[in-house]
Amino acid sequence: MGNDLERELQQRLQRKQKKMLLMTHLVVGYPSLAANREVIRQMAEAGVDCIELQIPFSESIADGPVILKASQQSLEQGITVEACLRLGQEMAAAFPQVRFLFMTYYNILFKYGETAFLRRTRDIGLCGAIIPDLPPEEGPAYLATCKDLGLASILFFTPTSSDERLRQVAAQGAGFIYCVARRGVTGQQTSFDHSLERYLARCRQATTLPLAVGFGISSREDVAMLVGKADMAVIGTATIKLVDAQGPAAVGPFIAGLLA
Repeated sequence: MGNDLERELQQRLQRKQKKMLLMTHLVVGYPSLAANREVIRQMAEAGVDCIELQIPFSESIADGPVILKASQQSLEQGITVEACLRLGQEMAAAFPQVRFLFMTYYNILFKYGETAFLRRTRDIGLCGAIIPDLPPEEGPAYLATCKDLGLASILFFTPTSSDERLRQVAAQGAGFIYCVARRGVTGQQTSFDHSLERYLARCRQATTLPLAVGFGISSREDVAMLVGKADMAVIGTATIKLVDAQGPAAVGPFIAGLLA
């Protein structure tokens, strides 16, 4: 599925003549599993290509205050890894047009059992995993298991990485590369300036994998700025804020506006 995801994303760009693919994100269990189901339905019907299902963890180092608060509240409400896996299975079956991935931190895999978690991920119909606190040097077994199971192991480019580092990371990833748009955690505003353009140009030179850009993408203008520079925009904090302010019903129109 790792190579399958790469091929499918490339085909979607060509077949649909889409200028930009879209990956959205939600924290499982926040504000509730029922709300998750409705948000995912609206995202799927609005035309998103991939959805990150974040399994909450108490020390989510890459997350900004909005996602951190959502994770903490989900945990306080008693969400479990098993409940997250079951929701993933349910949603992957209900919306086969969307490619679902789990996003979480390595402690979750370590506690569950790395191979067991990845095998379960494959068996319930998800196409890969995003583990932001596991650099490739520390995860050779994880990467090998993903490859054996056909899962996409999504790795990260960062603005501070050298060209050589970008190439090294790309050689070990599968599916697509997650390009972190700036330093820091999720949810802060990203400046779409010449430095970002130069960084994305370096990313493009380092790999033939599709490039997904996240951290601070929140508007139609942000998505439009990425056209020609990347393949997929990642929307995370913005949708959580929207659900908090207006409820799940606001997500569909918001996503449709991003893709217009």
